[in-house]
Amino acid sequence: MLVSACLAGCCCRYNGKAYGNEPLRSLARQGLIEVACPETLGGLPVPRPRAEIVGGTGDDVLLGRACVLNEYGKDVTDIFLRGAFYVLEIVQREGIKHAILKDKSPSCGVYRVYDGSFKGMLRKGRGVTSALLYRHGVTLFSEDEVWGKHFLELLSIDDR
Repeated sequence: MLVSACLAGCCCRYNGKAYGNEPLRSLARQGLIEVACPETLGGLPVPRPRAEIVGGTGDDVLLGRACVLNEYGKDVTDIFLRGAFYVLEIVQREGIKHAILKDKSPSCGVYRVYDGSFKGMLRKGRGVTSALLYRHGVTLFSEDEVWGKHFLELLSIDDR
């Protein structure tokens, strides 16, 4: 199973912080889950300016119909795409079929992403990495689903 690195306690969020919960941290320490941050894998530093998808969702970015801009207007689409494809490479190499990703992220958003206005407004849709993984058959879960459901059942899926 793949997990957004920030959910497993890695301080890789745009503001240099992590979310993380102890079960995911423990699984990561034991090497039982793969953790990845597409934004840092793509080449963004920590900390970094906030970024949002402008003109659509991650699916639109993959189709070239939208872009990812940081809060200063710099186009970082190529970095987000590079990180997404790097994560896809990991998933394919490791035979991963399930991912727990950070919703609302321009990379990892499973169900919602910020709308590009930098005003805290959300829209339905996936982030760039989530959209790419979904297109390649990876089953996606948001952190809200994992925290609210039977976490151990999820982890017992042995066709990962």
